[in-house]
Amino acid sequence: MEATRANGCLRTAGGARLGLRPSQARRAGLAARVQARRTPLVSQRASGVAARSSSGKVVNAAVAAAPPAVSEEVIEKCINAIRFLAIDGVEAANSGHPGLPMGCAPMSYVLWNETMKHNPSNPKWINRDRFILSAGHGSMLVYSLLHLTGYNLPIEELQSFRQWGSKCAGHPENFVTEGVEVTTGPLGAGICNAVGFAMMEKHLAAKFNKPDCELIDNYTYCIMGDGCNMEGMSNEACSLAGHWGLGKLIAFYDDNSISIDGHTDISFTEDVSARYEALGWHVLHVENGNTDTDAIRKAIAEAKAVTDKPTLIKVTTIIGYGSPNKADSHDVHGAALGADEVAATRENLKWDLPPFEVPEEVYAAMKNSSIERGAAAEAEWNATLAAYTAKYPEEAAEFKKFYMDGEVPANWSDVLPTFTPEDSGVATRIHSQTMLNAVASAFPTFMGGSADLAPSNMTLMKAFGDFQKDTPAERNVRFGVREHGMGSIANGMALYGANIIPYCATFFIFTDYMRAAMRLAALSEIGTIFVMTHDSIGLGEDGPTHQPVEHLASFRCMPNIYTFRPADGNETAGAYKIAVESRKTPSIMVCSRQGLPNLEASSIDNVAKGAYTVYETNASPDVIVIGTGSEVAIALEGAKKVEGSGKSVRVISMPCWEIFDAQSDSYKESILPSSVTARVSIEAGSTFGWEKFVGAKGKSIGVDTFGASAPGPLLYEKFGITADAVAAACNEVM
Repeated sequence: MEATRANGCLRTAGGARLGLRPSQARRAGLAARVQARRTPLVSQRASGVAARSSSGKVVNAAVAAAPPAVSEEVIEKCINAIRFLAIDGVEAANSGHPGLPMGCAPMSYVLWNETMKHNPSNPKWINRDRFILSAGHGSMLVYSLLHLTGYNLPIEELQSFRQWGSKCAGHPENFVTEGVEVTTGPLGAGICNAVGFAMMEKHLAAKFNKPDCELIDNYTYCIMGDGCNMEGMSNEACSLAGHWGLGKLIAFYDDNSISIDGHTDISFTEDVSARYEALGWHVLHVENGNTDTDAIRKAIAEAKAVTDKPTLIKVTTIIGYGSPNKADSHDVHGAALGADEVAATRENLKWDLPPFEVPEEVYAAMKNSSIERGAAAEAEWNATLAAYTAKYPEEAAEFKKFYMDGEVPANWSDVLPTFTPEDSGVATRIHSQTMLNAVASAFPTFMGGSADLAPSNMTLMKAFGDFQKDTPAERNVRFGVREHGMGSIANGMALYGANIIPYCATFFIFTDYMRAAMRLAALSEIGTIFVMTHDSIGLGEDGPTHQPVEHLASFRCMPNIYTFRPADGNETAGAYKIAVESRKTPSIMVCSRQGLPNLEASSIDNVAKGAYTVYETNASPDVIVIGTGSEVAIALEGAKKVEGSGKSVRVISMPCWEIFDAQSDSYKESILPSSVTARVSIEAGSTFGWEKFVGAKGKSIGVDTFGASAPGPLLYEKFGITADAVAAACNEVM
């Protein structure tokens, strides 16, 4: 909904004025025709709907490139097949969002059946064009497209939409459905992922393409809606896309002006096109996305002609197009049409087939041709790869080994340094930087950066420059102050499908800005590495706005994510070894600002156990003390005070709860014997969850209030994170 529409009105045939919302007024003429009767497709195209460029140039749809050799009648059947598979799927489930697929079917047909380079027989082909449905609630759109173009998604799966075990989940899930590139649903996330995809294409093309042999050349297409544009994360990522000049990113903005609450003019009246122009995008407008496929084709051609900017194609549509009584209303947004309205829509669009039945000519035009074209495109690319290999064997070997096969070099972790107590103690954020640079030397696929905190997070790879518009082969990424967008872009980097190992960084407290992206990484089963420094009240004077308290506990609650809090250099190295090799589980590196001593018993291998003994008097302890990160040294000091009074002690470092939980029962019993109920934990964060390890008779030392502004050592004293507190707690529980 744009500000220029603020005074829309309409006259009836008799001249009476209708007081409509602006969004209603601008569509009422077309909507009335859709609801009353179906105007022939060809005659509506002949009206010459215009596409507007960012320069204000208006081009007539009549000059659009000719469509492929499929008749207008069959094209219309293909578009309606997309619509009715979506309608029928939502109706069968009595749950879902039919409106978006009904409105987006024409642009999706042109994109999937005429434009995209993809191979349904090999959804992971590395040089395929990518498609992301950022408006993931319209998931039946992508399921219909996957089915109709020949992916491994039989009609039975569509019939079981949103049911237990179906490959057609409520929102697209990359780990469930072949051909779904990313998991979307939280609005705005998909377009951020798309920026990560286009970024990787630009990076790989710059790294490997040669003047006489172009190995990487693919587009990223995305459909986003009003809600995606309302979410701030989309602006963060799209700002970077403009800054980086991602010319292979083409986003379709489904401009239907409807959200769950109703017409978007109740809350969203900005000029979206002007915003994207200001972000450095090339902007086009297809004024009739309901029927004018020629204008859609023309817009795509114009978008591809602009190579130094991403393109936003605003496509004005009617949500629920074809529904006589619910089109252009929120009624069609998030609920099944209902049997009567489905019947009326079938009659309106002249679709006389029963649910889930598709005409053979549609399969011939979409499935058969997509499979044939896709196989031919991949075969042609394989020939290009063979020629490239002959001419550039060294580059080809690297490309195949790391980017295609995702090979983990044997003994690669030998590049990670180890430490002894004689080595001077430094903050684990410094150790993290050492490990980042070591990993970068072993994996050319390792790439990332910080949210404008590189000097504090210590995340620069010293051997490489910055990924920028004119230097895209470099590997340090400057995300700026954009945590949420950063996290989702990093996820997109991983999901692009070239075995990229992305990392991103900020202060641990600012995971509050990007938690949704971190959760999606865990859900999507991708190994994004999140480097989080300034991990506790130990950061000191910045105070409670910057001091994490509840954050460790909250991430330990999240499924499929490793939360590492290393105590020294060896544990930091061990955490990075696991994180780099864990390609289906993301990792959080929770690192200190303050310096920490290197432990006698720490090692890279011990981190792989999640918890291990760093000190003990003997094999029969009277009390066990468990610590993480900066508190392990404090635990040791406190335990030795107790030992001095004649008691046997054991001190455990627990760098990763999740990994310890995954160990065998016998190993866990050897570390925390059930016979020893006198247990103490110490961690400069919330004590929530520690009862799992200390038991009902144990005691947890932590921080269960917000922090304060003061030097870090003083805060530890004031909050009781001390060796004396450990000794007192041990004496209390014994």
